[in-house]
Amino acid sequence: MNPPEITADLLRALLREQFPQLAELPLGAGARGWDYQVWRLGDELAVRVPWATERADALLREELTWLPALAERLPLPVPRPRALGQPSARFPRAWMITTWVPGEPGDHVPATDGPATAAALAAFLRALHRPAPASAPTGHFGRGAPLTGPADGLPHGFAEAVGKGLLPEPDAVRAVWDDALAAPDWAGPALWLHGDLHPANVVTARGTLSGVIDFGDLCAGDPACDLAGAWSILPEGALDAFLAAYAPDRALLRRARGWVVARSVAALHVAHAGEHGRPGGKTSWGPPARAALRRVIAHA
Repeated sequence: MNPPEITADLLRALLREQFPQLAELPLGAGARGWDYQVWRLGDELAVRVPWATERADALLREELTWLPALAERLPLPVPRPRALGQPSARFPRAWMITTWVPGEPGDHVPATDGPATAAALAAFLRALHRPAPASAPTGHFGRGAPLTGPADGLPHGFAEAVGKGLLPEPDAVRAVWDDALAAPDWAGPALWLHGDLHPANVVTARGTLSGVIDFGDLCAGDPACDLAGAWSILPEGALDAFLAAYAPDRALLRRARGWVVARSVAALHVAHAGEHGRPGGKTSWGPPARAALRRVIAHA
């Protein structure tokens, strides 16, 4: 699907058609993700518009279905759905109005207050990670499911990353991955997961974690997938405090470390694309991914 041309004029016209009471609020570009663009609407709202993937439409409706109730128990601000825009002649896809979560993107302005960020992230994940109903969404790209790799047993993109020189200690990274694959599978109930927890999907303020955004991959499964975000989100030296507060068992910790490897290798490819000017590349993904791999090796 070719990305539609999302402009301020288009969004203003859609608002006038469907939510005229909001149409004259200030409108400005916010963030551009894989599935959505987010535009700020006034001081307190945002417009979330699918643009580059076909799956975004279904994800938007799942978010609208499940997130409002979950948000009530979460200790950090999240983008709460407020209204669903319907497909029309101007724009053939559903779109959504949510609350705006103030703060700076964590991949551009990382948290610096280790104790506060560790406590905030642990409290958020403990509150989110509760049993989900059988009708909860299944994770895309294996999120929440047991770790797997291609036929060679390596995480996706590992060999290519080694060939590009993106992994300075490939043997140590491979050892973490192998240990994670050998860990016992999650034996508990499927828990609610953010599904895509990494620095670009959190915001910071005054040095600490101040909100979590982009619940498009909300799903149920093994919490190891979410737990892995700590290795890239937390400031240096804060991981032990986070783990003490969240208190994962040994098997969960081993699987989470495998997810650190999988997600970091993928992020390094995105960063490499950005460094070489290729579409979809994001140079800001490189530093946290490299930091996560250093930490996961150091805690082997």
